[in-house]
Amino acid sequence: MTTADLPSRPAPPPNAPPPNAPPPNAPPPYAPPPYPAPPYPPGNYPPGNYPPGNYPPGNYPPGNYPPGNYPPAAAEYGPPPIRGVPPLPPGVTLAPAGRRVGAYFLSILLVIVTLVIGYIIWGLVAWSRGTSPALSVLKMRCVKVSTGTKATFRTMALREIVGRILEGILGWITELVSFILFLGRDDHRCLHDLIGGTVVVFDPQGQLDA
Repeated sequence: MTTADLPSRPAPPPNAPPPNAPPPNAPPPYAPPPYPAPPYPPGNYPPGNYPPGNYPPGNYPPGNYPPGNYPPAAAEYGPPPIRGVPPLPPGVTLAPAGRRVGAYFLSILLVIVTLVIGYIIWGLVAWSRGTSPALSVLKMRCVKVSTGTKATFRTMALREIVGRILEGILGWITELVSFILFLGRDDHRCLHDLIGGTVVVFDPQGQLDA
């Protein structure tokens, strides 16, 4: 058998892509990580899928980005916003529920240890710093929901006097309502928090004093 006897292969249609060519809509190949400084290689990425590279860990904002425009560094993005909590400085977060419960029982202990009068004097001093004796021991503060700044003495007085009176006006009924609000709300605000317009945050480094 000669070469002339073999069946001829049909000629490819004109303008046909090479046999191993990627699909027409496939994104262009990218260099292996880490990428050099911007601009980055072009391409549109679906939500949550960004080009591999030495990005710092964190949550990048979802979205499709045009060629060359990628989300800013993850360090600029903190945890997802929580309903009812204003923007907070770096290092300041919403106080965990467990820490709040611990502060409640600690306050009872401190009242006994300081013979009540000492707790009252300590509380008046702590109010000027936007906190209370038990909250201050556990590195927690109160901030205004409207501004995100630490609560003033007047705000703390409203929270701790008027708020506490109204919270206990019907005894265990209003206290139970306050506790249910605390557990059910994303911002863990009790009745006295709602009356004072405050939210309790965890500030281990004292950023709100800066």
